Amino acid sequence: MTPETLVIIPAKNEQDSVHLVAGAVVSDLGLPVVVVDDASNDETADAARRAGATVLSLRLGLGAWGAMQAGIRYALSRGYKRCVTMDADGQHPVQSLPVVLEPVLRGRADAAIGSCTSRGSPLRQVAWGLFRGIGGLGVGDLTSGFRAYNRRAMELLAGPRATLLDYQDLGVLFLLRGNGLRIVETPIAMACRLSGHSRIFNTWPSVGKYMLHSSILAMSKSVRGSRQSDKAGEDQ
Repeated sequence: MTPETLVIIPAKNEQDSVHLVAGAVVSDLGLPVVVVDDASNDETADAARRAGATVLSLRLGLGAWGAMQAGIRYALSRGYKRCVTMDADGQHPVQSLPVVLEPVLRGRADAAIGSCTSRGSPLRQVAWGLFRGIGGLGVGDLTSGFRAYNRRAMELLAGPRATLLDYQDLGVLFLLRGNGLRIVETPIAMACRLSGHSRIFNTWPSVGKYMLHSSILAMSKSVRGSRQSDKAGEDQ
């Protein structure tokens, strides 16, 4: 592994698991870790520091993507060439991190996704199928936060266009693809959460907001893609 890679872990009220995840990355892989504490009201920050992670404590909660973007900006400011993002709840196995990073490390992709399409509730599977059909993304696991990015992708995701995103899944993928970046998926196995629950798929209002927002985003990209195809046909 290379010290030019930073592991970014956004966390909100994950005191029971963040030290296990961050500690395993530091001790087993020897990689630097930054935990972005998204205005937790528990001991998340202290637990992460004890595990050997650098902690960025946000005074206001920015949400999962806002915290992730703060970590990416931190990585860029420190000169890292690559980053890996992963959850603090233990779902993403630390031993799979080198597998997810490998396509980016070898220059075969600008972004790599640790993909586990068998996970999730029937509702999540329905959502995935809907968004794949509407948006035309050739990605199986749309909501995995276990991802590796090279510097080109990091610079794009740290920019103002990415700041407008509410979620880190569809919006990020559309932004990367729309700018010609290469995205690959790497199959992995995911574990059950050690603690906590999904920020999106935990209540019906949260699910409804996610579905509405993501459907509009997917449809807008689909319409834009159709118009570009029509224009290309007219130019020929």
